[in-house]
Amino acid sequence: MAITDDLRKTLSDPTPLYFAAGTADLALQQAKKVPALVEQLRAEAPARIDAVRNTDPKAVQEKAASRAKEAQATLQAKVGEFIGALDVKKLGETAQDLALRGVGVAAEYAVKARETYEKVAEHGEQAVKTWRGEAAEEIEDLAIAVEGKPEPVEVRDDEPKPAGAEAGPAAEEKPAAKKAPAARKTTTAKKTTPSAKGE
Repeated sequence: MAITDDLRKTLSDPTPLYFAAGTADLALQQAKKVPALVEQLRAEAPARIDAVRNTDPKAVQEKAASRAKEAQATLQAKVGEFIGALDVKKLGETAQDLALRGVGVAAEYAVKARETYEKVAEHGEQAVKTWRGEAAEEIEDLAIAVEGKPEPVEVRDDEPKPAGAEAGPAAEEKPAAKKAPAARKTTTAKKTTPSAKGE
């Protein structure tokens, strides 16, 4: 019974759907920013291309060579420190310390991921509520466009009305309502089958 309850709870939880809706809404918001970024890149592209064309290849090569030498020297120094500090007991303690730090970092990331998931799901719930409200407004606007906006009927109380008279000009403008044709009922005659005895 517990499995059924867990399944029912899991399947009735709307949070994953809200998360998906929130993700879609955030993606849409980011996509709206793309045209502005494209225009910015288009404006900056000529200056960047000119800067690349005007760069001296020898200067770039010298800069890259100096960076490579610095990186090699740093690497050699780090390897030397590592070999000099190589102590088996310290190495075990360091490995254990690193493992504990890794567990702590993983737990921290799990908490942050859960918080982010809940924030996006909350955003999605708000987006769904907004979409539902907008959809209702669009349906209402569509109904008004199709049916036309109802005009208010003016009723005057100061004029005496005869007993069987209809109310004012509004009644005259309305066409007579057509009755819908009555639904046809089809009856089927029961077939009688002769009995096997041959009566």
